[in-house]
Amino acid sequence: MLPELGSFSLILALCLCGILGTLPMVGAHTGNQVWMNLARPLAAGIFVFLGIGFAILVYAFLTDDFSVSFVAQHSNSMLPMRYKFTAAWGGHEGSFLLWTFMLAGWMFAVGVFSKSMPIDFVARVLGVLGLISFSYILFMLATSNPFDRIVPLPPADGADLNSALQDIGFILHPPTLYMGYVGFSVVFAFAIAALISGRMDAAWARWSRPWANVAWAILTIGIALGSWWAYYELGWGGWWAWDPVENPPLITWLFGTALVHSLAVTEKRGVFKSWTILLAILAFSGSLLGTFITRSGLLTSVHAFASDPDRGFFILGILGIAIGGSLLLYALRAPLMKADAGFELVSREMFLLANNVILVVAAASVFLGTLFPMVYQAITDDLISIGPPYFNAIFAPLMMLLVVFLGVGPLSRWKRTSPAYLVAQLSRVALASLVLGVLIPLLVLLEFSLAASITLLLALWVIFSIARDMADKTANKKTRVAGLRSLSWSYYGMQLAHFGIAVMLVGVSLTSYFSSERSVLLDIGGTVELGGYRFDLVDSRRIEGPNYFGEQVEMTVSRDGEVFRVLNPERRLYVASGTPSTEMAIDAGLFRDLFVTLGEQRDSGAWTMTIYVKPFVRWIWLGAIFMAFGACIAAGDKRYRRLRVRETRTAGSPSSEVMQPAS
Repeated sequence: MLPELGSFSLILALCLCGILGTLPMVGAHTGNQVWMNLARPLAAGIFVFLGIGFAILVYAFLTDDFSVSFVAQHSNSMLPMRYKFTAAWGGHEGSFLLWTFMLAGWMFAVGVFSKSMPIDFVARVLGVLGLISFSYILFMLATSNPFDRIVPLPPADGADLNSALQDIGFILHPPTLYMGYVGFSVVFAFAIAALISGRMDAAWARWSRPWANVAWAILTIGIALGSWWAYYELGWGGWWAWDPVENPPLITWLFGTALVHSLAVTEKRGVFKSWTILLAILAFSGSLLGTFITRSGLLTSVHAFASDPDRGFFILGILGIAIGGSLLLYALRAPLMKADAGFELVSREMFLLANNVILVVAAASVFLGTLFPMVYQAITDDLISIGPPYFNAIFAPLMMLLVVFLGVGPLSRWKRTSPAYLVAQLSRVALASLVLGVLIPLLVLLEFSLAASITLLLALWVIFSIARDMADKTANKKTRVAGLRSLSWSYYGMQLAHFGIAVMLVGVSLTSYFSSERSVLLDIGGTVELGGYRFDLVDSRRIEGPNYFGEQVEMTVSRDGEVFRVLNPERRLYVASGTPSTEMAIDAGLFRDLFVTLGEQRDSGAWTMTIYVKPFVRWIWLGAIFMAFGACIAAGDKRYRRLRVRETRTAGSPSSEVMQPAS
């Protein structure tokens, strides 16, 4: 009975989405206050009904209701309880319900935190989100209902959850990634509402910026969690593989990064309006692209969900209507998107424009490398592979150029900047970065790599330019403390995010060029040395878990004759599915990771294994944390926290709102 109630809740949510996508939009057009006021309660209702549906699906997993087809395909009675919960998004149907529920959560949040916005604008924003949600729920009910029953005889037990997904990384990564993905639907809705109303001014940019910052921050953490999960779960010792399913989040992130910067220019200077609207559309397109790739049946991957091409055609239809319609509206409204001010060749606006162009070109290059093999196969029926060499050759130089502008931009001035001023500000920064970029790898790792030194130089360039800019902005204050207090949260958030990029660059450069690895065959009592560490294989034992059994080895790690760590890599065999799995052992540290992957056991009793020493790899994810935290701080700037709205009405005309700063 409960699964049928879940389907009914989806139908009710679909009906509410249909109403939300029509009545408030018509009300905003005609000035009908009652219809516009329906938007917020309708958004709340959609959130409630989708929440009920998702809760029922989770309950079906927790109670082993194998009469539900989705539960039978992705769970098992022996599965630990925490993985029964997360199995709710372990396949296509459940993950898409989670995706839609999170979109409803964003929609509900817009309704709650939009009290300062004109009601007609809110009605349009929520109306656009309602139409998006309507298409998603219709897709679920038509092709991917997670509550479909197995009749007449359900299985006594389920299949199992993919062994690679029985991990804390799967608990954290997909929900965070989805939350960041669908967050850009909100910014897209703001952009479409602005196009419909013709209101593309500084107020619109100010309303949109916090949502863009938060969505970007969550997506940053989601991508970083995916990188961290792949690093320790897949056993290959790397942190990014340019996987066709990993790339769409990066494409969305690149467009989102450009959007965050473009919104700042539109708010402060009234320029880049058309560019900002287009980037909002492109960021939303990236999220739909990721949905299409993982659910269209184009790929066979641990990341991919669906293998039914009919679902892919449905999603492709959603993508075509949403993006085609928004671009058509964008073209029709183009005459209204004129800049309110001008700027010269050397100015902050120009550097931010260069920043955005680089990000868009980088996103386009990743898009091309991801989609071209699929298109080529569809046309010729032959396989072609585009791997890391292509992406690294194009992406890395673009990011290096971007980092150069990253150091220059904050030190420049709006509208016009003197070249002599920039040279004076940055000459010492460049010299210090050059010297330390060469010396630090030599002093810390006793090795030299030109590529690593260049990357480290760029990271230091960003850090020193941040310090230079903060020193300039506090120079004329009575005390440095008073100067620091006078700076806005938005400024601190920007600089913290830029600092995070520098930290990530340090991690990328040092771990990419100074990591060491060694594949060995060891008997019990065997020893191998790598990177100044000694690894001793002490013992092996049989292990048994709640739904698996396997072998575990014990390795001691020593340095200078002192044992300081015991590592226990494992090989498992999951009972229900018969799937083998490898569990890596990692000694994580701020400055290096020791990483052991266990292979097969030979007839002689010896074990194959691969040992890695990876310096500064944790700095990659530490940088992502700084970046996300910086974006959240910027979103909390006082000018976004609260605005007082005064409504004025005139006879025979729609209500209008005048924005005033909060007292």
